[in-house]
Amino acid sequence: MRRAGWKRPLGVLLGLLVLVLGLPAAAQAQPGPSHPRPRLPVEDPAPTGPDCTTTPSSTQAGYSVADPRCVFNGAAYTGARFTPQTNAAGHPISRTFTGILAGAPYRIEVPKQHWNGQLVLFAHGFRGNGTTVWVDDSPLRTYLVAHGFAWAASGYSTNGYDVGQGVLDSHALIGLFAGKVRTARSVYMTGVSMGGHITAVEIEHFRGDFVGAMPACGVLGDKELFDYFTDANVTAAALTGTAIQFPMTLEAGQAYTPTYDAQVLSELPKLGTGFVSGNPANVSLTPTGQSWASTVELRSGGIRPGFASGFAFWASAGFAPLTNVPFLFGVYPGLTGGTIGIADGNVVDNRFTLYRIGDNRGPLTAAERELNRSVLRVKATTPPSAGLSGIPKVFGDPRIPVLSMHDIGDLFVPFKMEQVYAQRGRARAEPAVRQPGDPRRRALRLHPGRDAARLRGPGHLGAHRAPAGRRPGDGRARGRLADVRVQVHRPDPRRARRLRRTRLPVLTSARVSIRAGAVRSRRERLARRRPATLVEEP
Repeated sequence: MRRAGWKRPLGVLLGLLVLVLGLPAAAQAQPGPSHPRPRLPVEDPAPTGPDCTTTPSSTQAGYSVADPRCVFNGAAYTGARFTPQTNAAGHPISRTFTGILAGAPYRIEVPKQHWNGQLVLFAHGFRGNGTTVWVDDSPLRTYLVAHGFAWAASGYSTNGYDVGQGVLDSHALIGLFAGKVRTARSVYMTGVSMGGHITAVEIEHFRGDFVGAMPACGVLGDKELFDYFTDANVTAAALTGTAIQFPMTLEAGQAYTPTYDAQVLSELPKLGTGFVSGNPANVSLTPTGQSWASTVELRSGGIRPGFASGFAFWASAGFAPLTNVPFLFGVYPGLTGGTIGIADGNVVDNRFTLYRIGDNRGPLTAAERELNRSVLRVKATTPPSAGLSGIPKVFGDPRIPVLSMHDIGDLFVPFKMEQVYAQRGRARAEPAVRQPGDPRRRALRLHPGRDAARLRGPGHLGAHRAPAGRRPGDGRARGRLADVRVQVHRPDPRRARRLRRTRLPVLTSARVSIRAGAVRSRRERLARRRPATLVEEP
């Protein structure tokens, strides 16, 4: 009796202790406010037979949907299948789901054991204007499953540069995943090229639904991509004395295409030889061609290592329908009404662009004055969309950790997109985060030369630390873009919590910083040593 009586009050005390300690934990575990979750959508009928079957789209007239169970390369099925990954013994280590949702094929993969409760969405890039849509695996598929992450990808219900549809179809996978598996406790957004544009718009449009993002080689400057395409074409025309046009509608641009093709062919001998040869080593530039290449380099992100080889690569191939001239001429926005036929008007505007030749920061040279006098100027008729129509605007206001990666040789989606994203983010940065000496500031330095092919996954964020005490490019190339930083800030010190260093840090705010790599005096470097998060474009 004494022992029983002694245990009863102790049990009551323990129960009260658990209750008191458990209440705050339970309250803390409550999810924060987010967008209302829609009802689980009804999927389209999907192929179920043994053969790979293409079906008509349920939402887009004239479109067809490739079988998401099978690997499709854009033209035909390869014979490979989307199946669960296996271990060394051949046993499945994941579960897979496929189907068609509102005309968009999808794939989902979840680790069979030890799923960490987190989901990574992947958005693919531009695939032309064909009428067959298909879905690809996340390029990080193996890494994600091996490290406990689930992933999902959509093929979108449309092709073309339809960023808005990509945003909606990718976001729909969150609710679909919750119905097929369970609600993910954290969702990350990733994407490449146009998928990077989708990523940037996604996390700004659906605030609260994502905890982090990683665009790679993304179009983070929205309409600035089309400005860059225009820059490359109008400067080539001005330097060679060719009077080109910029039709303002898609129909007029298509009618102008044969004429423009002939004009470019007349320009090429003045620019160099070996174009569209398939072999970059055969490209040889004239002095005029070297001036043009220098202008393209400055308009694509600035002087940087390896540009010459990148320029030769992109000049050695064409872009449909102009496959007989260098790539940059095939993407001239004047042939597609100022975009790739997606916006209601022309988004290109170069009326106030100052064109330079070479790394000259002084007064304009005579050649530069002549270039700016004779270059074709174009006025925009419509701005980027604040919503999801046309060319959606990227505001540079993610409010979640973002790691953006880019290779510096890409002239399809140039490195300049990172500069634009950085500038917009800096314009929105709070003054409080710029105070020097903030002990809460952390910086992660990345090497820009190691591009997306080196991605190791969100656990490592694809990051490779630069050698201590040295910035890539110091003392060698006068590259202004040789140092990339991701700066982490806590704008409100009262709410700042200790940084939890896990394989994927949980942060309250992050910005991508691209700093100049040019050699500066010690006094100038010290003056710039402050937590200004983002860099100015040179």
